[in-house]
Amino acid sequence: MATLSAHHDTVKTRSAHTSRVGASRRLSRAVDAAALDDERDTPVLPTPWEREESLGARWLRRAVTVPAYLAAALLAIVLLPAVVVVTLVLDARELRRAPRTRFVVGVTFILLCETAGLGGALLNWTLAGGPFGSGSARAHQLDRALQRWWASVLLHRGRRILGLGLNVAAAEGVLDDGPILVLARHASLVDSLLPCVLLDSFRLRYVLKRELLWEPCLDIVGTRLPNAFVRRGVGDPGEIARVAALARGLERDEGVVLFPEGTRFTPERRQHLIDRLDARGEAPRLHEAGSLRHVLPPRRGGVLALLEAAPTADVVILAHTGLEDAARLSDLWRGSLLGGTIDVELWRVPRAKIPADAAGREAWLQDCWRRVDQWVDAHRGAARRGTENSDTSAQ
Repeated sequence: MATLSAHHDTVKTRSAHTSRVGASRRLSRAVDAAALDDERDTPVLPTPWEREESLGARWLRRAVTVPAYLAAALLAIVLLPAVVVVTLVLDARELRRAPRTRFVVGVTFILLCETAGLGGALLNWTLAGGPFGSGSARAHQLDRALQRWWASVLLHRGRRILGLGLNVAAAEGVLDDGPILVLARHASLVDSLLPCVLLDSFRLRYVLKRELLWEPCLDIVGTRLPNAFVRRGVGDPGEIARVAALARGLERDEGVVLFPEGTRFTPERRQHLIDRLDARGEAPRLHEAGSLRHVLPPRRGGVLALLEAAPTADVVILAHTGLEDAARLSDLWRGSLLGGTIDVELWRVPRAKIPADAAGREAWLQDCWRRVDQWVDAHRGAARRGTENSDTSAQ
């Protein structure tokens, strides 16, 4: 049974000879204050969103979201003791798991992280020189450190609340100098934190859905950094150009993160896509979607744009499983993740192995995503067999 303490974590690296590198220090190193003293002389790019969104629209949104989140955090703290009493009653038949109590504690924790992130954003703005330091290398450095801290605390402390283990396997060379383009599977509310935490030796730029601007920390800090907030599924050339702009001029310690599926995978979304493609008579794409069991077919536009804009960048594939049961908040309320394990594997594709022409790159991307689908299938199968064996032993 799961407890409120976290499972033992296994963080490992694997080479072609299955050699291990103990503790994988670079994968789990914390960002400390000393890192802020290492000033970079590289040029600072204006963030795409700062160029495109009006100041009025930005601050009108924040006038709604920031007070709302702060009020919610305060309310959660005040009501927490009373609500926990109620949830413990609801959890009476499964007190050792206490799914609803963990959910309430987790939501309160997230709101406190949001409040801390907003305070950190204000502190960074002050330390960088206020309006006079906006967009400077110092401001970017402070905000990246805050971003890494925020993501790491959310992931690791959140895992402890849910009793989740974490296994990370990284093929040899994954953490070598870049630049890199990270293509990550998207299946839950949580997995967007994984690249920031596991690849924290790189300064990463993100392609994010525009709806995330209603989350204040991502809005304020995310728009200070070179990220792109895009409309999903519109196929607008302007959106593709915005994604490509992130990959231009990448340094050796930089990368771009993209979730090629464009939205979180669920079996319902997979079936809806298959039905839509069937109705349209798009046989090749229908075959592709039907052949994938655990992922959605990757959308080509953003990936091809990144490959074209960063002609020397290798590609890092980030596959994971164990978070599929957290696609909705209601899943967390039911305790679907409690006591589970997040399995992650990263592998790197050298640029020389990626075709130079668009058609070849599309075929290569399909092959990559089939490999991700097969990896997920194998690891989910192993997890199910492990659970069945545990249940059998307990009987």
